[in-house]
Amino acid sequence: MKTVTLDVRPPGESMGDFLHGWETGKSQKSAHISFATPELLWKLLTAKRWELLKALCGAGPISIREAARRVDRDVKAVHGDVTALLKAGVLDRAEGGGIVFPFEAVKVEFLLQAA
Repeated sequence: MKTVTLDVRPPGESMGDFLHGWETGKSQKSAHISFATPELLWKLLTAKRWELLKALCGAGPISIREAARRVDRDVKAVHGDVTALLKAGVLDRAEGGGIVFPFEAVKVEFLLQAA
């Protein structure tokens, strides 16, 4: 199963993983999209966008209009959410003009600890 992990960690740790992969030529076993703070993660991953990702998970390439139909929302509003998710690297553009969520599962990971 192809999984993406959305996590919160310092940019230096994310860059360290990138450099390790670059130097060894070995890719990570799963995809990671990292955010510097929990606030940035939640700014991107709103309730409506989470609902959209659930509808796209494992669906293959579809149009924005079809995505809007699946979540029963206005096409213009879904277009805005798709644009934000594309910019963050969570969604990809599909050949033929649609969008695709290229994963079958999503894992969200962050740690809240005392200051």
